[in-house]
Amino acid sequence: MHALKKDRPLRRIVLACAATVSGMVLLLSLKPHSTPTVAVAVPAPSNGSSASGGSSGSATGTRTVTGDTIQTRWGPVRIRITLKNGRLTDVTAVSYPTDNPRDQEINSYALPRLRSEALQAQSASIDTVSGATYTSDGYRQSLQSALDSARS
Repeated sequence: MHALKKDRPLRRIVLACAATVSGMVLLLSLKPHSTPTVAVAVPAPSNGSSASGGSSGSATGTRTVTGDTIQTRWGPVRIRITLKNGRLTDVTAVSYPTDNPRDQEINSYALPRLRSEALQAQSASIDTVSGATYTSDGYRQSLQSALDSARS
């Protein structure tokens, strides 16, 4: 006798429900990507500047400013810029998501591209790197906060 005979509809309903519940349990047991709990950060220079961004130098010479730490879905992003005579000469990612190999892979191609675009645009008006949307958004926001701090 076959377990799914047509003259036993209740048995088919019970088996279908059991299969559905088993599938849901397996689906819910998958582990999502976790957010890192520890941020990689370099302390800002201690010259009496605010906690959100350190700066050094003068307005007409060379000046280094660190932007705000922006929390993204995959981890914090923080940018440090160097201005020379008012021009953006260097952009460095101080902290960025490095929790797993996929984060490292994404950032290995996204960060150089974002840096290049920021230096070319001389502003935070840069394009998002495909595949690195959250990092691009955090990069842009931290870059803008560093630029704002440098202007004040």
